[in-house]
Amino acid sequence: MTRHESRGNPTLLALALSSLFTGTACAQAAPDSQIPEVVVTAQRTAALESKTPVAMSVLTGEQLGAAGIASVSDLAARLPNVHMDGSYDGLKITIRGVSNADTTEKGDPSAAFMLDGIYIARPQGQNLGLYDIDRVEVLRGPQGTLYGRNTTAGAVNVISNAPTRKFEAAVSAEAGSYAKRMASAMLNVPVTDNLALRAALATHQHDSYLINGQGTPHHLGLDRDERFARLSAKLDLGRDAALVLRYDHTTLDDNNDSFVPDTNFFDGVAAGAPVWKDASTDARLTNGFHAPNGAPEQGRGHRVSAGLGAELTWKLGPATLYYLGSHRTLDDDFLVNYYYRIAPTFALGVREYFSGAYAQNSHELRVAAGEGGPLSMQAGLYWFREESNTVYTFRDLELLQLPPYYVFPHGPTIARSKAAFGQATWRLTDRMRLTAGARYTDDDKSRVGSTNFQQGPTFNPATDLRLLNAAAMNTHKTTWRAGLEVDLAPRTLVYGTVATGYKAGGFNDGCLAGSSALGIECPAPVAVSAATLYYRPETLTSYEAGFKSRFWDNKASLNVAAFYYDYTDLQLSSVAIVMGAPRYVTSNAGEASVKGLEADGQASLSAGGRLTYALTLLDAHYVSYTPDGVHSWAGRKLDRAPSSTFTLGYEQRFRFFGGRWTASLLSRTSRAYTIGVPTQQLEYRIPARTQTDTALAYQPEGAAWSVQARVKNLENKVQPITIDSFGMVVPSAPRTVDLRFDYRF
Repeated sequence: MTRHESRGNPTLLALALSSLFTGTACAQAAPDSQIPEVVVTAQRTAALESKTPVAMSVLTGEQLGAAGIASVSDLAARLPNVHMDGSYDGLKITIRGVSNADTTEKGDPSAAFMLDGIYIARPQGQNLGLYDIDRVEVLRGPQGTLYGRNTTAGAVNVISNAPTRKFEAAVSAEAGSYAKRMASAMLNVPVTDNLALRAALATHQHDSYLINGQGTPHHLGLDRDERFARLSAKLDLGRDAALVLRYDHTTLDDNNDSFVPDTNFFDGVAAGAPVWKDASTDARLTNGFHAPNGAPEQGRGHRVSAGLGAELTWKLGPATLYYLGSHRTLDDDFLVNYYYRIAPTFALGVREYFSGAYAQNSHELRVAAGEGGPLSMQAGLYWFREESNTVYTFRDLELLQLPPYYVFPHGPTIARSKAAFGQATWRLTDRMRLTAGARYTDDDKSRVGSTNFQQGPTFNPATDLRLLNAAAMNTHKTTWRAGLEVDLAPRTLVYGTVATGYKAGGFNDGCLAGSSALGIECPAPVAVSAATLYYRPETLTSYEAGFKSRFWDNKASLNVAAFYYDYTDLQLSSVAIVMGAPRYVTSNAGEASVKGLEADGQASLSAGGRLTYALTLLDAHYVSYTPDGVHSWAGRKLDRAPSSTFTLGYEQRFRFFGGRWTASLLSRTSRAYTIGVPTQQLEYRIPARTQTDTALAYQPEGAAWSVQARVKNLENKVQPITIDSFGMVVPSAPRTVDLRFDYRF
């Protein structure tokens, strides 16, 4: 089979879907043509999504399976004003133009990522496989009161299925292009009247999307080899208390060589003015870089994450006590071969070896009372600690007057966070409610390590040099939220909120004059200033007005949100030269303005037919920012902030040949947006793009099994999802075709 053939030909499936969409007049009505309600916990209490005064998107487990969404980075195509980009260095989440690029152990994300309410700190551990999931809630806008720090962009909460008192089991298998092989199984067993157990297992593999044009026998990245397991237990402790325990374990073996040179997508990079160029998809996905300073090695990656969590609910008369605790670990090891541009027309091949071990613990105790009454409230305490030890080793930088080994051993890096919070809702009338809340957060960060210039893989004091990297800082902030909501009708809600978000400050490589650690002194000639070493917290104040309505006999819905952000001290990260060597530096960028409008909803237009839609308008740009102290970026757009996007989907269910068929089509059009590298004075413009996914499913009447065929990215177009300071582009996935089989017991 040729490579072109292996990419799959969706023509027959597309024609079949086209004929189905044009022949739906005879389709039979679904049993329930109303828009289903979804119960969410966006405000830490169970409520209908349509009655929750927060701009949010919810995808149920059934929707995830039907769309073929198997990992977190696949979610964004179905979320308004959201980018979730899976890169070689972790998941990058952008919501309404608010993002973060520092995925190192000293950095923090701008959007909180949670699994069953447990905050996961490291982006490398966030791109989870989505197996046996109840729903995913994505909250847009700062969530600093109930969810805490690092939520200036919003919050993403993946919620797994908990054990139930019903016996059930399911298996599924998928096969597709790029040698995709995927299998999963779930078993739920009610052991006694008080105890239920649930297990979920999965394996997911596919070959690389990239083409090796380097003349080596190596395979490249954008591949996947994942093994996943989750065990859950739910124990009813009498009539008023329940305890849920969860343990999950994931092993991911892939190749971190998941990028291509930016010249695959752009002309004019050397002149400092990148311009999008025409090229085939195969040409864009080909890494043809031939390093002038040596051959690359076979890239690799090995990542193991595990977590143990406990969730206790205890009703104490008029109040309910909640406890949520966890212990999580992440071990990450890889070898990557960089495309490392050091001059406008010259790039090196650089090998990086990385080893990192991370451990985090968190505890939250919360009390809620008055639910359904004139005054409902909740208050709690939160504690978090993360410790990491990492070693970055770079080779092949001799042309930069660096020794053969350029090494960053760091650790321990410790982050501690403590918080106290509370929020109350006062029912002013039967239709009007006022909400106010606040959270005080105290963050401590510290790190010791060094920048080593070594002649060999092991540091030798006689021949090698170490520069101290040591810093510690404390930041704290009170974030708050105030809102008013009114029921204009039984199924129509309007609300207005003012909310704040906060991301902790941090530090870069280097040391202050006169400091010492690890037996290393920091004399004045090699010290950096406090302004260079430290960066300030990032803060955001959001003003938002929203409207949620269900109408047409509950056959249609419309959600609208208009927002404006006052965004200060945003943290931007990229590579800069410090003390004559390249280092990853984060700095504060001054001010930015973000404002926009979002509208989304659903409508049952015909018997068995349902339309989904989403429209976003966004203006996110810098107000004051001078990245090099000379050139102003005021007026330039924030990264991944297209001025508009439009998503339109249609699903038709009908009966034919003794079974139920479901045909679906979803298309998302995005206007152009930019990805900037301020330290290089480069701004990459990603042109407007449309991507379409389509699927056809069949289930015989009364049968426990079903089968589905899917095509993702029907257009087979790719674009950069990340671009770094060296000119490395991680491209999006090309067209894929797969077939899925499900059986439920």
